[in-house]
Amino acid sequence: MKLLIYLIFSSFLLPTITIAQVNDYTNRKIIKYLYTDNQYLSKKAEVKKKFAHVSAGHWGEFVKGVDQEIVTREKIIALTFDACGGSRKGNGYDSLLIKYLRKDSIPATLFVTGLWIDANYKTFINLVKDSLFEIENHGLNHRPCSVNGANEFGIQGTRSITDAYDEIEANAEKIELITGRRPLFFRSATAFTDEACAKMATMLGITFVSFDVLSGDAIPKTPKTTIVSNVLEHVRPGALVIMHFNHPENKTYEALQVLIPKLKAEGYKFVKLQGYPLKRKSLNRKICPN
Repeated sequence: MKLLIYLIFSSFLLPTITIAQVNDYTNRKIIKYLYTDNQYLSKKAEVKKKFAHVSAGHWGEFVKGVDQEIVTREKIIALTFDACGGSRKGNGYDSLLIKYLRKDSIPATLFVTGLWIDANYKTFINLVKDSLFEIENHGLNHRPCSVNGANEFGIQGTRSITDAYDEIEANAEKIELITGRRPLFFRSATAFTDEACAKMATMLGITFVSFDVLSGDAIPKTPKTTIVSNVLEHVRPGALVIMHFNHPENKTYEALQVLIPKLKAEGYKFVKLQGYPLKRKSLNRKICPN
């Protein structure tokens, strides 16, 4: 509604934005809108002031303030899939994977960037309408969250606390404007962040998550058997499994066809993240960027 009001008002002031573009939620338009939103800017100023003298702290996938697993003794696991965006291959869509999840009624949590939404808007809307999937935040521009410009896997991180704020909060606002639901969880690009950004996300009421089980599906040409063994060897009650649904050229779909029956046979049930308490654990493993 805020965006609709903005676009109607702006049609009198800015000829480049018209009511006909009310469904234009691209990153460029969202940022342009948010930079006129007093509430957004006020919150950003509060973040800047609060973190003016806060050091970055540790950098990694499992730093303080980032959760990796569900608090449970039940045999439940969360399949989480990232859609990174930002390049031709990064903007892909694994339709066979999604069809398979739907066919077997397997719930999943989908972390999406603003870039991927821009490249796949109609597909995104279709996913939003499916209650099987939970839509969460993977950042506006798929940048690792840093207060000092740290990078990982060749991807430049955010350069300041306010830059990190835009990466997290602008995409949360974007998803909420499109879906009517504010995302509850955020996963940084590459899953890397520093402690300051994790603390800032908490301040915004967002749960920062990483992963517990690394499938390895994002590495090009990873065999199906490797993805399967990576998951089966490390899965346990409460695990967050990280995979991707923006790389149809990879073997994620083929691996799932093996994994899901095997996990079911072992007594596991699949859940979305929403509604479950999460916790942090100490690990030291890496994922690839896209």
